[in-house]
This record gives sequence, structure tokens and C-alpha cells, in this order.
Amino acid sequence: MDDSVRQRFAEAAREERPDLAALCLLVGAEADPALGEAGLDAAQIELDRLAGLVPYGLVRPLDWANATAELLGAHNGFHGTPADYRRLESSLLPEVLRRRRGLPILLSVVWIEVARRAGAPVYGVALPGHFVVGFGDPGGSFVLADPFNGGRVLGDDDVSLLVAGATGAPPSAAMLTPADPLDIVLRILNNIRAWASARPEHLRVQLWAAELSLLLPRHPARLRYEHAQLLVRTGDFAGGAAEMDAYADIVAEVEPASAAAIRGQARAARALLN
Repeated sequence: MDDSVRQRFAEAAREERPDLAALCLLVGAEADPALGEAGLDAAQIELDRLAGLVPYGLVRPLDWANATAELLGAHNGFHGTPADYRRLESSLLPEVLRRRRGLPILLSVVWIEVARRAGAPVYGVALPGHFVVGFGDPGGSFVLADPFNGGRVLGDDDVSLLVAGATGAPPSAAMLTPADPLDIVLRILNNIRAWASARPEHLRVQLWAAELSLLLPRHPARLRYEHAQLLVRTGDFAGGAAEMDAYADIVAEVEPASAAAIRGQARAARALLN
């Protein structure tokens, strides 16, 4: 655990206007302590450099979308493939900037941060199962682009197919609203936890992703129970038991049976100390 990285992450998450790039880069620093301050600075410089290559004088949302896709997708090769879902690096912004490959949400972070620095009206859109980017006024004229596919502009039929493939239902207006930066970071950390949970040898990755999630001002209460279980699995029986008891206190009023079962697990964890 790098306490300085975690402290900076917690402070950045509580800023009045959280810096999406800074938070994502600190996730990368947690994953790779060797990244260091120089690596963080280099990633910010690369975002600034790319933003400086966006053409001047763009006004229409479609022009912004096309210009960003031309720069990042066509000229710089940012895109994704199914194989990227199998790599932790695909969820780490410093690695995505280096490899030009990543998951839809990380590629969208690159699009957002480059276009924002260039002055674009840009925001993330958390479609079910596939993150994309919006350009323009979300309450008026806007276009959606898919960075995973090189920034291809999406029509209404494309959006309907993406949503239907994930939910079996048509898209709703709520799905097209701008994603909050902290929600984007939590979704990235959820992806990392899911990646690690399928790979028992990466239990420590699952643990630090949960611990960063708990530093966010908003997170699912049940994450505390998952964190407690991870502590026990990594041998911190006392810490895990204490976390289980704390979570049981939270749910006791609405789910007394669940609380009792969790307290039983806490006692079992403490017994492992003997």
C-alpha cells in the first residue's frame, strides 16, 4: 500500500470538481508503484500534447466528434479489441496512453480529457455494458462517439443495438445523461475488481481496487462486506472480522438475519487467530 497515493486519491475525490484524469492516473500509480511522479507527469503531458493537436475553430458537436476521432483513432491508433478485456493494463490510464489500447471506459477517458483540454463540450455516457462519449449539449443537440471503435459516430440505431444487446430493452433518456466523474472512476475500479476476482492469483489487485473504491465519497455499502472477505482471504483475520462487524451494524435494522450471519463469519475469522 502506498499511503501517499491513497491520500492523494482520497483528496482528489473530494474536490469540488474532481479531476477525472488525475484520479485515473492515481489508480494507475496504485497498480504500478514504479510509475512514480515522473510517470504521472508524463501521462498528463501526453494528454496536453494530444489536445494541442485538435484543430481550432470547431463549433458543431459532429465536427468535434469527427476531429477527435481523426486525431485519436485514425492518426494515433487508440482503439479496443476483445482481447483487451483480458488485460489489467486496459483499465489503467498510463498504460492505455502508452499502448493506445484499452476498455471502452478508459478510451472514453482519453477522448474526454483530450477534447476537454481543447475546449470541446464533451462528457462520458455510461450506456449499459458499453461506455461512450457525448459531444454537445446533452439537453439539446449532441452526438455520441464510440472510442472503442476508433471514435465512430453512433446513430440512433447503433445506440439501440448496444443497449438492447446489454439489457434486451430500448434505450431510455436517463441512459444518455452525462456520467459523473466519480461514477466513472467507481466503474473503472469495479472493472478491475471483476477482472481480478476471476483470477485468484491477483487477490491483492482485487483488494486494492476495493480499498480505493471505499475512499470515494459514494460507494455501495456492500463493498465493505466484500472488503472484509478479501482481508480474511489475505490473512488479515482481525481486520476482516472488524469490518464484518461494522457492516453487520449497518444492515442489522433492515436485514437482521443477514447481520447475524455476518457476525457469525466474523467470529469464525477471529477463531483463525488462535
